[in-house]
Amino acid sequence: MNRRTLTPLALVGLLASTLVACSGAVDGRGDQRKPIVVGTTAKVAVTEDTPAPFDPAASYDIGSWNIMRNTFQTLLRPPRSGTEPVTDAAEKCRFAGGRNDQYSCTLRDGLTFSNGNKLTAEDVEFSIERLLRLNVQGGPASLLGNVAKVESEGADKVVFHLKKPDATFPYKLATPAASIVDSRTYPADRLAKGFKRTGSGPYVLDDFDSKGRKVLLTRNSDYRGGSEAKNDKIELRFFRSSEALQKALESGRIDMMNRGITSRFVQQLEADRDKGIRLVEQPGQGVRYLVFDTEDKTVGRRAVRQAFAQVIDRKQLVGDVYSRTAEPLYSIVPGGLLGHTNSFFNEYGEPDVEAAKRTLREADVKTPVKLSLHYPRTSRGSSAASEFAVLGKQLNESGVFDATLESEPPDSYSSAALEGKYQVYGFGWLPDFPDADNFIAPFLEKDNVLNSPYSNKEIREELIPQTRREPDRADATRKFTRAQNIVARDVPVLPLWQGKQYVAAHDDITGVEWALNSSSLLQLWELDRGVDG
Repeated sequence: MNRRTLTPLALVGLLASTLVACSGAVDGRGDQRKPIVVGTTAKVAVTEDTPAPFDPAASYDIGSWNIMRNTFQTLLRPPRSGTEPVTDAAEKCRFAGGRNDQYSCTLRDGLTFSNGNKLTAEDVEFSIERLLRLNVQGGPASLLGNVAKVESEGADKVVFHLKKPDATFPYKLATPAASIVDSRTYPADRLAKGFKRTGSGPYVLDDFDSKGRKVLLTRNSDYRGGSEAKNDKIELRFFRSSEALQKALESGRIDMMNRGITSRFVQQLEADRDKGIRLVEQPGQGVRYLVFDTEDKTVGRRAVRQAFAQVIDRKQLVGDVYSRTAEPLYSIVPGGLLGHTNSFFNEYGEPDVEAAKRTLREADVKTPVKLSLHYPRTSRGSSAASEFAVLGKQLNESGVFDATLESEPPDSYSSAALEGKYQVYGFGWLPDFPDADNFIAPFLEKDNVLNSPYSNKEIREELIPQTRREPDRADATRKFTRAQNIVARDVPVLPLWQGKQYVAAHDDITGVEWALNSSSLLQLWELDRGVDG
């Protein structure tokens, strides 16, 4: 299981790791050389399951990707704002011809790794081929699985030959999965274990103190790319709970936090604007779904899943559990993305118990329908527990369902879900890149990340390939709409809510509004010390 599937559900707060930045001082730019400290609840550790937490061929969790985004280069990177990738290690990139099945990039001049070795097109070729060759289970290789061949032409040009046309390929090259590693220091046939890394990004990973729960990043003076670091050092610190982060912010020990900000804390900050803490609300693309085992004897019946969709009250769920920090979601594609449509609302409207009863009666399904809902067991009083308590109450009070709630150990939750052990389970998703394709294809292709038995021939063989042939993503909207409508009809997954992103920061930290990209990864180079307002 990877960073984009089940893991967000098990983390504190709304979706993923809580990220915090801290100056350690509030007297303006006099402490410019002091590290800006960034705290997070994400866990990064060397374990038997993750022996190489920062190897691009293996890492696919948000904690590792946050560090890799800032220490490795990719040919392209997410923009400061918007969705279209911009150049990083590449000077220019383009599709050749009109088929979107061959993509070439020319590198910038003067690129070097942090060890002094030159970065060339051969390193790009090596990095992608190594990723695909190792094909680490649960790793990010599937993102670039459409690559048939990579060719370096001279020192500065690389050409990707794709198995099938894919207009989203530039977005995938902008993810940490496509990080460029040094072919002279990284093994070609195995992972590079441990924490030490050689990259060419804006920062160098100087130290990883697992006991002290912190990472030190130092600005890479040899970096040549599309980003300019506005600070000299970043220190990442790991916290055990969002509550600890919030207390640290209020006490002045940290200066910025985002994600994991509870609705209560949002209301608290809005009510007291004299604390010297400003709250910035940003749109988010992190979503929560319920997933059904479509081969189960009960929820495998489409009428049962449709009745489920007719009973669930998203507005009540969001109001009771997440207040203003999330909003109801009526499609597998979140609002704000090109191609989004409210397919579930169009199909089922407002919650309607009588309609659910009719649906089951017409399908000759006896009520109440017994089923179980599973979610990961996290800290006491977690939002996941509260959320599923509301869902269970809605189902049982309808009289249509007899639902049992089951909390599962987080360490085995993902694997059990993939093995089809749950009838219905909670699932969180953060996009690899901001395109509707990344909310459709990963769940509905043959080798999908859910290991779901659900299959729709039209989506797999027609709609997904057709949308990937459209370089102008607006031209794919009609086909994206069709795919969403099919999902609303068949309900292999049920969208619940879409999270918002909040940033709470002390007044002396600048660049906060640019510190997260469209995929919710940190852009630490944007942070700086300003003048305390």
